[in-house]
Amino acid sequence: MSNRTESYLVGLVGDGVMPSLTPPMHEREGDVQGLRYLYRPIDLLELGLPGEAVGQLLQGARSLGFNGLNITHPCKQLVLQHLDEVSPDALRLGAVNTVVIEDGRFIGHNTDFSGFAAALAAGLPGAKLDRVVQLGAGGAGSAVAYALLTAGVRHLDLVDMDPARGAARAAELAGFFPDSTVAARTTTELPQLMPLADGLVHCTPVGMAAHPGVPLDLDLLESRHWVADIVYRPIDTALVRGARAKGCEVLDGGRMAVGQAADAFRIFTGLEADPARMRSHFLELVAAEEVAA
Repeated sequence: MSNRTESYLVGLVGDGVMPSLTPPMHEREGDVQGLRYLYRPIDLLELGLPGEAVGQLLQGARSLGFNGLNITHPCKQLVLQHLDEVSPDALRLGAVNTVVIEDGRFIGHNTDFSGFAAALAAGLPGAKLDRVVQLGAGGAGSAVAYALLTAGVRHLDLVDMDPARGAARAAELAGFFPDSTVAARTTTELPQLMPLADGLVHCTPVGMAAHPGVPLDLDLLESRHWVADIVYRPIDTALVRGARAKGCEVLDGGRMAVGQAADAFRIFTGLEADPARMRSHFLELVAAEEVAA
């Protein structure tokens, strides 16, 4: 059990992390729980460092007394070779986004997958999971697909713009989940796939402020579908708005962002975060950003 008088020093390593909402989310949750909790962004672009520098940054963090680091693009794979221990799920995913420093050892976890799993359970309880279509099989998409299959999806249609990447990811996941079917598909197959699907999960950059638009023809959505997006800037993406207008149950991207932050908070401190409280703070932060913009 964690000692409440302890202080926590945590960081986030990656390209362009200065605007990240993760530090204020963690710090606010720490404040509410009566902890001294300081969370620093460590931006590779500002430091002029390549992703390969993640090993020396880990050693520096250990020397300076950090409790752990969150790891984001482009270091989630690169960090693996520098760790003493990796959780089984992170090892299967080949990606780590949370490293706790315990007794001088580096222990890696993946809260992208667990954060999406928590978001799905909390935000779409009782969602039918027989057959799901997922758009995007990149880093975040891999974690989400793993979470979907862990949650009990029987048939996952994985649609990626890069057919080779989609096929490789599908084969890998099929090996981990022999009781489920994982198939690599193309965007041209969506009109045939969506009538068979219970839900749609979106894991590409489309819908972000810098990449406006929708990732598929909204006419393919029916009110019986549930729709999950992992984009959260803006929180109400064109896909989320379109799905709501169709009467679909919707999971916005903020749910995964909060889920993975809550899991990382627990890994760093040994204390449970309050996901509802973190979500309400997260929505405040996003709303303030939108007003500022």
